[in-house]
Amino acid sequence: MRKKIGIIGAGVVGTAVGVVLKQKGYEITGAYDVKSESTQQLVERIGCTPHTSPQEVSRSADVLFITTNDAAIRNVVDTLADRKAFFEGQVVVHMSGAQSSEVLDRAKMFGANILSVHPLQSFANVDGAIKNLPGSVFSIEGDRDAYDTAVCIVETLQGEYFFIDRKAKPLYHAGACVVSNYLVTLIDFGVKLLESTGIPRSAGVKALLPLIQGTVNNIENIGIPRALTGPISRGDLSTIVKHLECLEEMAPELMKLYSWLGFYTTQIAMEKGTIDDFAMEEFQNVFRRELSRAESAS
Repeated sequence: MRKKIGIIGAGVVGTAVGVVLKQKGYEITGAYDVKSESTQQLVERIGCTPHTSPQEVSRSADVLFITTNDAAIRNVVDTLADRKAFFEGQVVVHMSGAQSSEVLDRAKMFGANILSVHPLQSFANVDGAIKNLPGSVFSIEGDRDAYDTAVCIVETLQGEYFFIDRKAKPLYHAGACVVSNYLVTLIDFGVKLLESTGIPRSAGVKALLPLIQGTVNNIENIGIPRALTGPISRGDLSTIVKHLECLEEMAPELMKLYSWLGFYTTQIAMEKGTIDDFAMEEFQNVFRRELSRAESAS
């Protein structure tokens, strides 16, 4: 597939995708962003035609990428539909993780096919995105008639892919947020525990990074639940009790989160097969007690 590509939205993802597709031999027929300087930066990087309106880009493209921020996607679609800028056989794509292809539905009234193609990756800047797109895994959902186009695009970007159902998109995105966003939260939680012992924040982060990287390596190499280690995994209830006692004395505001995470972790340990039903119940009773106390205190 070497169809003509148009890009509306010259942010990090749109620019990176445009650059990579151009490098792979695709014709980028036009680009547009509400910020003229963003349009110009994209045009300079991929050598395409700058357009003064989104409908010009759409009419020039067999495959139209709408890579604006999430809140603007529907407005762009409405503008293009009102100006009859979609056409039969066109493929309209957005790359939002939170939005399903439903936000593109008005394009179908003109015979276009719609797709959501989302990279499970975190992009801080354009150069980083260009570097990280290869090897990323993409979710694909939308019109099945356009799946071949989606797969071709992902393979051109040197990614892997899976298909999901439209109605499951919010849950899929929640999973991505837990791993990407809440990992930062979890690390901050661990650093705060170290801070409570008197370790400076910067030193705590530095000390924990090898542990974090080692855990991620274990997940990659042996998977979940086998990558789980620690006192719950080995059935060491006495150590958990000591943690809770020290938390109550030195960092009581962190007790609730620790207990919720511990409660969930017992299920992973059970799945791993390193604790039995009785041990899991013992752990969970301890965590329930602490959660109940925390609720009563609040």
